[in-house]
Amino acid sequence: MPFIESFEAGDFLSTFISLAVAFALGTVIGAERQYRQRTAGLRTNVLVAIGACQFVDMAMHLSGPEGAVRVVAYVVSGIGFLGAGVIMKEGANIRGLNTAATLWCSAAVGACAGADLVAQAILLTLFVLAGNTMLRPLVTVLERAPRSEEATEATYGVSAVVRADAASELQGKLAALLEAAHFPIDVIEPQDRPDGMVELRATLVNTSVRIAELDAIIMRIRHMPNIVSATWTRSAAD
Repeated sequence: MPFIESFEAGDFLSTFISLAVAFALGTVIGAERQYRQRTAGLRTNVLVAIGACQFVDMAMHLSGPEGAVRVVAYVVSGIGFLGAGVIMKEGANIRGLNTAATLWCSAAVGACAGADLVAQAILLTLFVLAGNTMLRPLVTVLERAPRSEEATEATYGVSAVVRADAASELQGKLAALLEAAHFPIDVIEPQDRPDGMVELRATLVNTSVRIAELDAIIMRIRHMPNIVSATWTRSAAD
């Protein structure tokens, strides 16, 4: 049988060790993600690590280092599709970027294990854990640091509650007014309200603005016909 003829105990033991290392290190990374209730938790990170490991290990045994390099290139690009699946857009905010980056790193850990670079795989795992845990206090400090809102690049939104029968016309007028005031628009989304009104939500392109100018444009919007109310919101940029 081809299997019996091609089976080599040394190669099998090498693959077993590589997969065991990838499994263990993927578990370490995934456990931290699972503890924080992220979208991609323990099992996902483990499967990414051992999958990348097996592809690279198989290439190593079939084609040597040159074949492994080609497979690593495909792993690097292919894992991006999996990472894209955990990135979600909620209004003007985007979630899941850190989870996607962690999956990318888990694939790198598995690739290192598959290429028999065990020490490098362990070192990378330590750095991934440090990035996801030790940097959290620094992120908190930076987010709470005082800064001028006018000089900070952020995502701003303008919301206007209008009569439903005038929503289409006012959507165009709102866009023209904001553009004329040098507030570039990313998108305007109408949202139906239970009271028979429509809320027009305009998301502005990430920029630095003067709050006084934004307040002035809101006052102009409030005085437009068929406008019930208007306000603006601000969220930190990524």
